[in-house]
Amino acid sequence: MQVTWFGHSAFRLDFAGKAVLIDPFFTGNPAFTSDRAAAIKGVTHIVLTHGHSDHVGDALEISKATGAPVIANYDLCMWLAGQGLETFDPMNTGGTTEQGGFTVTLVRADHSSGDIKDGVPIYLGNPCGVVVAAAGEPAIYHLGDTDIFSDMALIAEIHRPKVAFVPIGDRFTMSPKTAALAVNRFLKVETAVPCHYGSFPPLEKNADKFVAAMKGSATKVVVPEKGKAFSV
Repeated sequence: MQVTWFGHSAFRLDFAGKAVLIDPFFTGNPAFTSDRAAAIKGVTHIVLTHGHSDHVGDALEISKATGAPVIANYDLCMWLAGQGLETFDPMNTGGTTEQGGFTVTLVRADHSSGDIKDGVPIYLGNPCGVVVAAAGEPAIYHLGDTDIFSDMALIAEIHRPKVAFVPIGDRFTMSPKTAALAVNRFLKVETAVPCHYGSFPPLEKNADKFVAAMKGSATKVVVPEKGKAFSV
């Protein structure tokens, strides 16, 4: 599997003829330095962890341009459908859907999910983490935006992820130190990839504190170069 990080929490997974975008926040993302056309070329699926704009990102436009279905919680899918989304596969926390060669499972995340219209909050379903699993490939666990919680250990036991995309930015998610604790105590994955940092001023500027907190861990830390694919 090839993984590409586009800054913030946006990732692309390429495997077995599939190209899956997770939380494709490109437009307005200060950390997005790649070519948008190249980033969405050949995309077959779009997966969203929750309804905040820095995670929904360009999902609607990309789906319209590519025909890729959006896979997300029911409320978020219905809200996007009201804005013109035509291809989608709604689900909810705990559920697994078959996507033609791989599965997507939504799992718990401790966060919020919504938008604001005319000053009024809009509820957009539960925030989630996402597990992407395909035969012959390492299972990927994108934690979404979340705090640490002990049932991460149950998620790891049930779904056996090998790779975790872990938010470390603090303020809106776990801090680098807490994220390292989550990985080492509960997830125990082979590879941890930090995300949700270096994009907006209130967040951690880089992954240095996370790397330091993971020193001596059995889990390998990969701090990817934005827009450059790496193998897992």
